[in-house]
Amino acid sequence: MAPLVNITKWRKGSQWFEVNRKLAVNIVEDTTFYPKFEQYCRPACYVDEHYFPTMLTIQAGSALANRSITWVDWSRGGAHPATFGRSDITKEFFNRVHGGQKCKYNDRNFSLCVLFARKFAPSTLEPLLDMVNSKVLDF
Repeated sequence: MAPLVNITKWRKGSQWFEVNRKLAVNIVEDTTFYPKFEQYCRPACYVDEHYFPTMLTIQAGSALANRSITWVDWSRGGAHPATFGRSDITKEFFNRVHGGQKCKYNDRNFSLCVLFARKFAPSTLEPLLDMVNSKVLDF
């Protein structure tokens, strides 16, 4: 895809990401990068994981946080993240999700870096609601 897409700007990112209105408009209006990705991007290159992060890095790199606000556990290996079940939902689990991380937002340091988490089996709904109701989350 060179010279349009230089290897130093090539990115891979999560399929789960958020953009503001301006960046969403950039994505929808793009007629430069998408045709190249459509022509050359084949497995194991995916539009949602490669095109969006690469195009936005080139067009609006300074507007990107370059981090995720979604916690995902890839520690088990494989093509998909871990799915959590009922027995995983404990106070220790939440400490693992929120603990020990430092991040920056608007040049200020924060310790609460993620707002979302995935993947949860349907069986986790009841224990998750119990955690919220018992104020385990300290919110």
